[in-house]
Amino acid sequence: MPTARASLAFALLIFFLILYAGFAVTIGDYLPEHWAVDLVYYAVAGFAWVPVAVALLNWGYRQPSR
Repeated sequence: MPTARASLAFALLIFFLILYAGFAVTIGDYLPEHWAVDLVYYAVAGFAWVPVAVALLNWGYRQPSR
């Protein structure tokens, strides 16, 4: 059964992803207009959020120590 901490982690993850997507697209607008630059930037930006999401979800589902 999900705990309040897991629900908080999920809500924070959604909030982070919305902000991250907006930030990534805004930065992408300032890059030079070339397909290779777009390919590299969006490939890196597309995976850069994963470590943050993993850490946040690990925190949310970790069992509290007693």
